[in-house]
Amino acid sequence: MSDNQQDISEDQWRQAKLIWDYHQMHHEPRPADVAIGLGSHDLGVATHAAGLYRSGLFPALVFTGGNSPTTRARFPRGEAVHFREHAIELGVPAEAILLEPNAANTGQNITLALEVLTAAGIHPTTVLLVSKPYMERRSFATARKLWPDVEILCASEPLEFDDYLKSIGDENLVLDMLVGDLQRVIEYPKLGFAIEQEVPEDVHAAYESLIRDGFTSRLIS
Repeated sequence: MSDNQQDISEDQWRQAKLIWDYHQMHHEPRPADVAIGLGSHDLGVATHAAGLYRSGLFPALVFTGGNSPTTRARFPRGEAVHFREHAIELGVPAEAILLEPNAANTGQNITLALEVLTAAGIHPTTVLLVSKPYMERRSFATARKLWPDVEILCASEPLEFDDYLKSIGDENLVLDMLVGDLQRVIEYPKLGFAIEQEVPEDVHAAYESLIRDGFTSRLIS
């Protein structure tokens, strides 16, 4: 944690936990035609995708993602490239992985992954999206908008909130991300980017409180 950061309070933790729980779709893992691993700063996405592949839930896996300001230093060759290398180290055959190295946002993750699958002759009816835990709901809403005829399932590392904070090592960044993702869940349907989803009152109140407390670095204007 950098010097200009401070520990989050118990109240901020409680509010963030509400948002964390809301962001997860709580889908039961089951077989799918293909999985798509969504690029991010979190290498746990690739770890979990590899584990699901080894469990036999899908025969093919797409990693999608270029770079963003939060990932460029960690993954200089791009998110998808590093995710693929990590999955191979964990036992996923290289021939089972398709690569989409250019996407810069979640909408592009979905549309460009679809292009890669189509080029490979894969036309899925069920897709498992593997993402960061707090990105499940936004990725689901985006995929349902862009890919309405496909059944969308979501999965992420089964981590408790405290364990995820420790794994990332930056509480303030995670809270910023939680708030930013919820803003997109709320605002993107108005822009035609995602399907609309109900946000419970207590979750919305937690969101507004964290914004007032300054967790705003991932908000869109």
